[in-house]
Amino acid sequence: MADPLPPAAATRILRKALLARLVEERFLRLFSEGKLFGTLHTCIGQEMSGAVLSEFLLAGDKVFSNHRGHGHFLSVAGDPDGLVAELMGRATGVCGGLGGSQHLCKGGFFSNGIQGGIVPVATGLALAAKLRAEGAVSVVFIGDGTLGEGAIYEAFNLAAKWQLPLLVVLEDNGMAQSTRQVETFAGTVAARAEGFGLGYASADTWDWRGFYRIAAGAVAAVRRGDGPLLLHLRTYRLKAHSKGDDTRPREEVEPFERKDPLAAVLLDANHSELVAEVTAEVETAVARAEAAPVARYAPPLEEPPTPLTWREVTVPKERLVRALRDCLAKHLRENDEVFLIGEDIESPYGGAFKATQGLSEEFPGRVRNTPISEAGIVGVGGGLALAGWRPIVEIMFGDFTGLAFDQLVNHASKFERMYNGQVKVNLVVRTPMGGRRGYGPTHSQTLDRHLLGVPGLRVLALHHLLTPDALYGPLLTGDGGPTLVIENKLAYGSYLRAEHALGFQVVASNERFPTVWFRPEARRIDVTLLGYGGMTEMLATAAERLFEEHDLVAQALFPMQIHPFDVRPLLPVLQRSTRLLIVEEGQGFGAFGAEVLAQLAERAPGVCGRVARLGPPSDIIPSSGSMEKAMLPSVEAVLEHAVALCR
Repeated sequence: MADPLPPAAATRILRKALLARLVEERFLRLFSEGKLFGTLHTCIGQEMSGAVLSEFLLAGDKVFSNHRGHGHFLSVAGDPDGLVAELMGRATGVCGGLGGSQHLCKGGFFSNGIQGGIVPVATGLALAAKLRAEGAVSVVFIGDGTLGEGAIYEAFNLAAKWQLPLLVVLEDNGMAQSTRQVETFAGTVAARAEGFGLGYASADTWDWRGFYRIAAGAVAAVRRGDGPLLLHLRTYRLKAHSKGDDTRPREEVEPFERKDPLAAVLLDANHSELVAEVTAEVETAVARAEAAPVARYAPPLEEPPTPLTWREVTVPKERLVRALRDCLAKHLRENDEVFLIGEDIESPYGGAFKATQGLSEEFPGRVRNTPISEAGIVGVGGGLALAGWRPIVEIMFGDFTGLAFDQLVNHASKFERMYNGQVKVNLVVRTPMGGRRGYGPTHSQTLDRHLLGVPGLRVLALHHLLTPDALYGPLLTGDGGPTLVIENKLAYGSYLRAEHALGFQVVASNERFPTVWFRPEARRIDVTLLGYGGMTEMLATAAERLFEEHDLVAQALFPMQIHPFDVRPLLPVLQRSTRLLIVEEGQGFGAFGAEVLAQLAERAPGVCGRVARLGPPSDIIPSSGSMEKAMLPSVEAVLEHAVALCR
């Protein structure tokens, strides 16, 4: 039988594999010399994986790798200078020194060191490829230890159900750090692929010519639309998991060293010229990196606060949920790359709170039901965003955001910064929070404090003194970055607040995401009320009643953006009163109100002479209506606390 591997391809593969081997051996020496910082996971012994598979990738394909990704990067991106400089912490590194060994990006190549979470993101990249119908594929490299992560099975299910062009390359070296696969793995890899409807193929890196033939068929099948496929690639790493932490006995490793295909190449005089050429290339990359400037930390630019201007705003008398639905429809209509996914959002159900009712009929395929897979669908959204789409992911209840925590904290929010600005991730995650509907301890929480302060993640809160488009318009038409939008459950059914008591005016700031000032027509201000989202109606009503029933003049402030948040632009308004009451529906410890008071103490001590916070006690939210009512803030409680402050 004729060799299916053309000589030119064989030379390219050997060259790529040698480059990965010699670069990583040089990394180990540089590390021992103190010239590298941080961790180092080599793929020595596994280089044929990326070297062979990259032969079948085309422009437009996307590749997602993991913590052991140097060989993949060199084979796909072909940039030893950028890789060496990155690991040596130089400004010329492929990510400017921000990403380091595990977090690489160039063109269509990405890597992240979080096991499992990369698979949903790669699935999102595959969905983008299918939607654009350009014949591109998405490849994701995982290790056998990753088979213990639940997120990958959410992604497998989505990829198979939607028949996405996703190739999962499982580099099976039998070890997860120091734990042997036989200790942790049940069943077979083939059965897991079959159980989720993925195609399956197997090969190994020692017979790399046979691997070439199998990889050709696997990539071709995925590219022509046969659906996702898992390529089970048996291999072996010859070095430690990370630097020097190897617990394997030498007698186990030595047989694999002898059968290593590159060992023979390095000793073969017929390849001496190729080895010398690649060695020189590696040394040149090291010399260039050493001559390059050391990467200097430059914090994200913090622009000085711009003085706020205010304009009067009015809203139509319309239910918030209807206005929200119409807003989403508007952006779906105006931009073909707005894409909405979530659980039960298609017709006839239209979402648990009916915010998407009828949208799947008007925009078939772009408003799509998903399984109960919060980590999976947020990861898919992140992948779509990396590919330039405008994904909106609905999480049915805010309580379930914990299931997607990794995707928000370690993936979507990190990509732009750790890849040194090479990508934009305009991902929107919408979710209802709050109680007062009797849903009990796990369906009534306001969990925003767990996501406030995450670098790179914006948190916004919808309310009904402005139309939903005041929030979603800037998000979906500009670079909003990864954003969590909190929508209060109780507010869905209420009307936008079109009318107010005599003597009050509603004005909005000139910020991108406006703050609303519920402003009394009075010179004397006794107390300022501050809240967001679902507290808006409560505090506006309380301000009206404080005047009517207690002859106290209250103003209220409602920021739409609660992270990042800077109190300084609001100081001129806060200075109108010497008393401040902050009201939240979620737990107060480490929450938004605590941050506001910390900033005031740090940046403007003495602005508010007396302060108080009102929120629920540190306890679960009961299902009982009477108990829930007693626990959560109310207009009466706001009145009581405000009056006490003013005394």
